[in-house]
Amino acid sequence: MATSLLHVPPPQGLLQPLVVPERLLLGPGPSNVPSRIQAAGGRQLLGHMHPEVLQVMDEIKAGIQYAFQTQNQLTLAISGSGHCAMEAALVNLLECGDTILVAINGIWGQRAADIARRLGMLGAARWHGRAEGTGFVGRMPECEPWLAGLVQHKPSVLFITHGESSTGVLQPLEGLGELCHRHGCLLLVDAVASLGGAPIFMDQQEIDVLYSGSQKVLNSPPGTAPISFSERARKKLLSRKTKPKSFYLDMDCLASYWGCDGEPRRYHHTAPINSFFSLREGLAMLAEIGLENSWEQHQANCASLCQGLLSLGLEPFVKEEKVRLPTITTVRVPEGYNWKDITAFLIDKHAIEIAGGLGPTVDKVLRIGLMGCNSTRENVNRVLRALQDALSSCHRSRL
Repeated sequence: MATSLLHVPPPQGLLQPLVVPERLLLGPGPSNVPSRIQAAGGRQLLGHMHPEVLQVMDEIKAGIQYAFQTQNQLTLAISGSGHCAMEAALVNLLECGDTILVAINGIWGQRAADIARRLGMLGAARWHGRAEGTGFVGRMPECEPWLAGLVQHKPSVLFITHGESSTGVLQPLEGLGELCHRHGCLLLVDAVASLGGAPIFMDQQEIDVLYSGSQKVLNSPPGTAPISFSERARKKLLSRKTKPKSFYLDMDCLASYWGCDGEPRRYHHTAPINSFFSLREGLAMLAEIGLENSWEQHQANCASLCQGLLSLGLEPFVKEEKVRLPTITTVRVPEGYNWKDITAFLIDKHAIEIAGGLGPTVDKVLRIGLMGCNSTRENVNRVLRALQDALSSCHRSRL
């Protein structure tokens, strides 16, 4: 063929070998992927309707049920990130005329409210988790507003983030599901940053929709998102007057593909098969460790990290120890330092990634993640040594 018709040459970068640096990922996610999960994701493809793949999907469902502590039949993994699971939950639960009450105790509540508005829930009520009159200060929302909000707004759904990765707060959930159900409301919980690292009991806590992500404690590549719907939530899906606005995220179609409705499997979309292999192994590793052991491991390493940060003169952003998120620790950026200098120094000099704030905590905090296989005493000591080096090198007075 005549090459004179080609006006765009092959990109020079693509003609070079792929280069990916080795780093210890101790930010809020993704986490490093263990060799076992890498190997699973590198296996040869199979067709998305092959019986071997359907068997892997069944094993993923069982693993999610264990991780969530639920017996819900409508349990599966969305082909997308945690954001995708958030949107799937909202687009399936809400339709015209519904009201949602959103607890905004960080960026993920903000995102949920944004998605609800885009779905046409213009009257969606929002409640901000604030303390001491200074906005988001790293404390959990107090519980008193729940009853007033449910009575005043009569929402069909209450959204709350269990592990708020932007602030480092672990939101208590006890009694909230029961309260919602007394007022005819479903409880929707984001557990992307907390699943496997902090106790959560979907059935016992009467959570109606729970979702998470693959790239945090499960140590899998981002791109698959566990989600589960209670029988109450499933009945709401079945009683919709209109179909969800998204075909790709239509839970009725996804339930048929995942075998959640007792009917023969029906094709819906070409799933990310290798990502399913990785997620399966991440869930398998969690099952082998055991949930209680995983919770204890994350709590112990979080406590060690916080003690070490205090010894360096750094101030925890979340003052109340009982509501610190065990997977992601937030610490105030010390006076006289720029958070960008500290994070860049750790990458350049120590090959360690930590992150700055996000949403309401931008420029206020550093975020250090210890999740899954990354949650070890060795990594606690390693990041503390790196931070000590950064504090002695990055102070603005030296510039």
